[in-house]
Amino acid sequence: MMDTASTLRATIRALMQTTGESQRTLAASIGMAQPQVCRRMRADGTGVAWTLEDLDRLSTHWGIPVVDLIAGPDAALRSLAPERRATMIGGRQTMIAAA
Repeated sequence: MMDTASTLRATIRALMQTTGESQRTLAASIGMAQPQVCRRMRADGTGVAWTLEDLDRLSTHWGIPVVDLIAGPDAALRSLAPERRATMIGGRQTMIAAA
């Protein structure tokens, strides 16, 4: 079983992959700089923990409850609205603009 920090990083990675977002795009959307997101995503023990305020911003950004963010990728992806999912066009993943 993964610890909470590892579960959250895995969830954020899964959401970024599913929505086609880069760290830079996510950072801009939640009011951070890309290096701040990078530090929070590090799994090597040198990273910075996501804060409760960060979780609130991530929840708002993706439109899913905080509890689903910390429950893991499966719960978060089930809560993600279909229109937030990226599509494949010509073999390339393309983001769909949030409504």
